[in-house]
Amino acid sequence: MTVERSRLRSRTRALAAIATLGLAVATPLTSASAQGHDQRSALLQCQGTESVSYSPGVTFQQRHLEVATDGRFMSCVDVGGKVKSGSYQEKFPLFAGCDDLLEGFTARRTFRWSTGDTSVAEISGSSTAVAGQVVTTITGEVVKGRFKGRTAVEVITLPQPGALQCLTTGFTGATGVTTLTIA
Repeated sequence: MTVERSRLRSRTRALAAIATLGLAVATPLTSASAQGHDQRSALLQCQGTESVSYSPGVTFQQRHLEVATDGRFMSCVDVGGKVKSGSYQEKFPLFAGCDDLLEGFTARRTFRWSTGDTSVAEISGSSTAVAGQVVTTITGEVVKGRFKGRTAVEVITLPQPGALQCLTTGFTGATGVTTLTIA
C-alpha cells in the first residue's frame, strides 16, 4: 500500500467519524443559562439541503470550472427562538477534475437568516468519499453579524461523481443534506 493511499484511508476514517458525529447532533438545544452549562453550548442548529453545480461539467481531465452553491436551511432551532431558517449562496472559480474534488479549502461564507440579519464566517473545510457520497466538513468562526465570536460547524453530504459521468460529458452537479451548528 502506498503512503498516499494509507494517508487517504486514515483521512477518510477520521472525516467519516466527524461526519457521523456532525449528523448525529440533532438533539434539542437548551439555553446555556437555563441549564448552567458553559457559554459555548449550541446556540443554533439547522438542517437543510445544499445544491452545487459545476460549469462546465467536471471530468477526469482537470480544467477551470465555475462552481455555484445554494444552501437552504429549512429547519433551525435557535436558543433565542428567533432564527427559523437560513440560506447561503456562493460562486467561485476552481481548477479541478473528478480525481481531486476532495481537496481542502478556505473561504468566507455569509449565512442569511429568517430574521433579516446575517452571519459571516471564516471557514475551512475538507471532503472525503464515504460509501458513494462526498462528505464535506466545514469549521470556522463567525467574524461578523449574528453569533459573532462563535464556532460554526457544517457537514454537507452529496452523491459522489460517477465514473461514467467523469469519462463523458462531466459531472455537473448534485444536491444533498447539510447540518449547521453554531456554538
